[in-house]
Order: sequence, then structure tokens, then C-alpha cells
Amino acid sequence: MFFIADLHTHSHYAAATSKFLCLETMHQWALIKGIDVVSTGDFTHPAWIKELEEKLRPAGNGFFTLRQEPELTVLPGAKPQGRTIYFCLSTEVSCEYVINGKQYKNHHLIYAPDFETARSINKALAGYGDLSSDGRPTLLLPAHELLKIVLDIAPRAFFVPAHIWTPWFSTLGSKNGHASLQDCFKDVTNELFAVETSLSADPLMCRRYAELDRLTLLSNSDAHSAHKLGREVNLLDTDLGYEAMFNAFKTKQGFSGTWEYYPQRGKYFNDGHRNCKVSFGAGEAHSADCPVCQKLLTVGVAHRVEQLANRSEQEAAGKVQPFRYVLPLPEIFAEIAGFSESSLKVAALYAKAISHFGTEFNILHQAPIQDIQRYHHPLSVAVDRLRQDKKHFTAGYDGAHGRIWFFDKAELNTKPEQTLLF
Repeated sequence: MFFIADLHTHSHYAAATSKFLCLETMHQWALIKGIDVVSTGDFTHPAWIKELEEKLRPAGNGFFTLRQEPELTVLPGAKPQGRTIYFCLSTEVSCEYVINGKQYKNHHLIYAPDFETARSINKALAGYGDLSSDGRPTLLLPAHELLKIVLDIAPRAFFVPAHIWTPWFSTLGSKNGHASLQDCFKDVTNELFAVETSLSADPLMCRRYAELDRLTLLSNSDAHSAHKLGREVNLLDTDLGYEAMFNAFKTKQGFSGTWEYYPQRGKYFNDGHRNCKVSFGAGEAHSADCPVCQKLLTVGVAHRVEQLANRSEQEAAGKVQPFRYVLPLPEIFAEIAGFSESSLKVAALYAKAISHFGTEFNILHQAPIQDIQRYHHPLSVAVDRLRQDKKHFTAGYDGAHGRIWFFDKAELNTKPEQTLLF
């Protein structure tokens, strides 16, 4: 069966996350977005795994469901399509270590089919860092040693390097990453079957680096707030279960690709220095130093891909896995309505659209354009342009989000048929 999975999330115990980020809010936003399987995040945290055990029950397929489903309160007025939301036990950990005088920092995702396995992993990792300090704990442990531990103690657990291109805290990042997967994972490199791309990269960019060819490219939201679920997702057409899902990732049979955040919308696409509002595209010649303050620029994902790439974009296009872009629907309504995406006006438009079409992903990629046009003409124009990747953008850099838009100002201001209909 076809299903959608977002497999990188957090809890309110992780640093820089919403205090409202919990199973109940993730359940509600998964309904609204159209996600079937959501990771729990943070099972290494003692308080969070206790809460997971109290609130979740096994679904019989390696996933879990809430013992008590919440009422929909996060988007008043919305009536999303009803269905079962499954949770997959997961955590993200940060490895920090020094090799030959250079410090490395990288994040990794670990998945477990049951609480016994999760607790075994926690017991093994507790000797390398304080698991209660953060939902994403820091371990004084090289990445390849972490992978060995997971392989040795939990044969049904799975390991995926997280957001591999992000400048900080990633396997290949420009700031404290490695020059290759082999350099990072050494004698267990061949045990890898997938990597997570990052919000500032897409599969086409990744396929320019041949070392990733044999690996499945996963994409997830890395949600720090529940409403950020679904910024990126994985598409599967296989049995709905833990073993079947990871077998699809390993074999690429039953893996149907990803829906991707526009990489230019991510926070680290361009080179730049946020404090000085300086940004350079990968093709722009510039010094390594900021022209304003003379400090080092942060090398963005696009540039880092260029540094490691060993094939052209045209050559990569012939090897790329299926993917399409998505943009959160509130951002689209914000452009059409001329209000902030967090405004009450946009929330009302969003809730009404969800009630009409069932889910956000149905609007973005599944509903016929003619149906959306009958419902709301400007929305149909924006969705059609999204599906054809006809966009305008300002790229993100050095922690500052980019921006995507689909209309010229004159289009929304001068065409009477594009006025709001609600």
C-alpha cells in the first residue's frame, strides 16, 4: 500500500524545540498534512521514553499508535481526512570527537522496532554522554564506533546519517564534517544503506557525488515544532510496517521517492554571513572571508556539493531517484492573501482548504488542478506552478531561511479573477 513517512522529528525535551511538541500535536498535524508514519524522536531521553511507553501501544507491525487519540485543536475549523497515524521509535544523537587534531561533529538517526531494543540502545550509549541533558544527546564517540554499537547490540535497529550536507553537525558538512563517507565510517561504511539529504539539498544535488549512488536518499522534516511536520517526506508502496519500510529503503523496492522542501528555502543553501547580510551563490566568485567583517563565511550546501561533486548536473539527472517539491500550504496562502503565514486570516484559509480536500498533501500533489481551480483560482495557479517547479526564490544562507514565491506582485494586484473568494 502507498503511505507517507516523516522519520526525523523531536520532542519538547530537545534543544530549540517548541514546548508544545508532543505525541498529541504530532498526531494532529500528521492528520492535517497527510502523513501516515511519524517518528517519535528522542527515545534516548529518559523522561521522553517513559512518556512514549505510557502513551503508545504496539500496532503489531513494528509501529505504534496512541492509546488515546486527541481531539483536533491545533487548527480550529479544520476537518482533515480521518485515518490511523502510526509512530516509529527513533532518536537523533550527536557524535563529537577529534581525529589527528581535527574536531568532528555529526548527527545520526537511530530507529527501533520496540521498547526493549530502544532501552538496550540507551543502556549502551549512556556511557558516552548524559542522555538526560538533551533530547538529542551529545556522545563523545566517533561515528563509526556508534554504528558498530548499534549493529552489535540491536540487529533490528537501523542507522541513518542525518542531514549529511548541513554545514554544522553533519557527516559531509563544510564546518566540521568529513571529506567522504569512507573517512567518517571507515570499516563499516558498507553497512550504510541510506542517508538523509538535509533541507538545503535535494536528490539531484546529492547524485552529483558518486559515493552516494548505492544509498537511498531519505528526506524528513527534522521538525522542531509540530506544524513543521511534512516539510520533507518519504513515499513508500509496500506493506505498512517497520520491517517492510526499512527493507524498501535497503533494496529500493517499494521506495517511491521523496517530496522535497525547496533547497533554496533551507537555511544553508548559499555561502554567507547572516550578521552582515552577505550571501553568495555557489557559482559566484568570492573570498572565503566576509567582505564586511572579514570573518570566515559559512560555506553553504550548494558550494559544499560543488567541492565534492564528481559529475555534472546533467550526468546526475540520469541517476536521480524520483522526487518532487513541496512548500507548506500556509506559505502559499500567505503570498496570495498578503498576510503573514501565522496570521488568523491565513489560518482560516488553510483550515477551510483542509476541510475541503482532506489533507495538505492532497492539495499540493494529488488533487486535479481543475478541482483546485473550481475551489480557488489563485491557489490552483500556485499549486500548478509548484508542481512544474516554476518559482521565484531568494536563497537561504548561514542560518537565515530563504523565500519561495510563485506570483509577481502585479498578478495578484491586477487580475480580478484572482481575488480571494472566501
